[in-house]
Parts: sequence; C-alpha cells; structure tokens
Amino acid sequence: MDLRKLKTLIDLVSESGISELEVNEGEDRVRIVNAGSPAPVGQMVYANPAPAQTMQAAPAASAPVATAPIAEAPAAETGFVAKSPMVGTFYRAPNPESPNFVNIGDTVKVGQTLCIIEAMKLLNEIESEHAGVIKEILCENGQGVEFDQPLFIIA
Repeated sequence: MDLRKLKTLIDLVSESGISELEVNEGEDRVRIVNAGSPAPVGQMVYANPAPAQTMQAAPAASAPVATAPIAEAPAAETGFVAKSPMVGTFYRAPNPESPNFVNIGDTVKVGQTLCIIEAMKLLNEIESEHAGVIKEILCENGQGVEFDQPLFIIA
C-alpha cells in the first residue's frame, strides 16, 4: 500500500473523530486506531505476508508525549505502588458515562477494582492487592501503559 494513501487515511481518522478504521487491499491490511487523546494520535498496524510492522503516526503540530516522568512520580509519596500487570490502555471507569472506580482519597479494600486495562480488545479489571487510601493516580484515562508501570499509590 502506498505511503501517501496511508498518510491520507491517518489524517482522515484524526480529523473525523472516528475511533477506528480498518482497510483491506489484497493481501495488505491496515488498521488505524484513534487513541482519543486531546492531540489526536492514531496507531497504524501494517500487516502482509512479511513480519508485521507497527508505526506511530501523529499530525506534525503535536508534540510527542513523554511517559517517563510519570513513572518517576512514586518517589514523592510512600506507600504501596500498584503496577500494571500488562501492556494496554488504562481506563478509570467501565465506560465513559460511569463514575471512576476510585478517586484520590478513596479507601480501598483488597480485591476492589481500581481500573481496567484493555489489551487485545479484552477488558481486564485490575484489583487492589493492598487495603488503604488512594494517595495518587499516576495515569490519565485512555493512556497507554507498559508492563510494570506504576498506576496508583495506596497508603
């Protein structure tokens, strides 16, 4: 598939506000997912008989988002750090219309749902391993998270 055509598709997804677009052209397949962030960013997966390639595409005006400083935040607070058990997308509520599972200052019990991490179209509830009070939430709703990335501080 032509790179100009891919760029046009990415721009279309970014400008239209749709969440996902998939195009099949012969053996080539392109899937563009809009992460829904304030600065629209799409993820493009290009697959053919060769090994799959993943590329991040963003409009020229947006700056790359750094997640490393967020991971360093737990040094300021002491307590148990709840970490992500997988790579995926972090969500604070079961759906956009529902209230968040937890907020700063909430008391949580062992086994209480803290958030959802979507991985490969599966919604995985992340439960608290310790009882305590939520001191800090280290991720934004809809943000991509890595394995072992700090999500919450519970004291």
